[in-house]
Amino acid sequence: MNGATASPMASACSAVTTTTTVKRRHRHKTTVEGDLGGGRGMAKKPLCIQASFLKWTVADAVHVARHHWMPCLFALGLLFFMGVEYTLKMVPFSSPPFDLGFVATRSLHRVLESWPELNTLLAGLNTVFVGMQTSYILWTLLIEGRPRATISALFMFTCRGILGYSTQLPLPKEFVGSGVDFPVGNVSFFLFFSGHVAGSVIASLDMRRMQRWEMAWTFDFLNLLQAVRLLATRGHYTIDLAVGLGAGILFDSLAAKYQESKSKSSLLDPASKETLLA
Repeated sequence: MNGATASPMASACSAVTTTTTVKRRHRHKTTVEGDLGGGRGMAKKPLCIQASFLKWTVADAVHVARHHWMPCLFALGLLFFMGVEYTLKMVPFSSPPFDLGFVATRSLHRVLESWPELNTLLAGLNTVFVGMQTSYILWTLLIEGRPRATISALFMFTCRGILGYSTQLPLPKEFVGSGVDFPVGNVSFFLFFSGHVAGSVIASLDMRRMQRWEMAWTFDFLNLLQAVRLLATRGHYTIDLAVGLGAGILFDSLAAKYQESKSKSSLLDPASKETLLA
């Protein structure tokens, strides 16, 4: 009796549930098709209306100017140098290159040109500074067991050799050489880019990682003096020095990435890995 009574009720409930489920599935299918069907269901806004700049406000501009002033300066610099580039006359092929650093150090150049003893003294001191860079970089590898600076220097000098050979810049006519300058004996060398500056930057960055702040600032100051002397003697163009600065930072970063990749994949035992890849 109870079973006969329950059967119609169960059937009715089952029918209602089935109908509701079908309707829900149908609605879900319609929504999905509208999202993926490209025009069916919900209409998409035209791309021009979705453009990001249409949502910018004055408050956004003020925020960017206050908190992102450096990209704003770069944007102004872009506009300025676009104007300079398209209005500046090119240097004729028969003329020497124009170098702003040479113009800025013209007085010092005349002093060194007329005073060979001073030029020799500064060249000797610069060679000592190059020896200091080399000694520190080798010290970090051989004594402290930290190869990052050495790897960076190897990367940097190899790249410098490739670029320097690929485009060989002419030695300035006003070059004031010295027999005690580095390369020692005033032998042939690549102008682009400055290994003097890049090597000093690599050493300085390592000093900062080790919190040797006084040494780092000393190297930075000596590097600045070195750059001024190289411009005054016409031993490097300004672009050589600027790229040398960037190259030191770049190859130090690449050396870090190289170490990180090798620390994950190297088959060395943990003790060796700690020593060689620290």
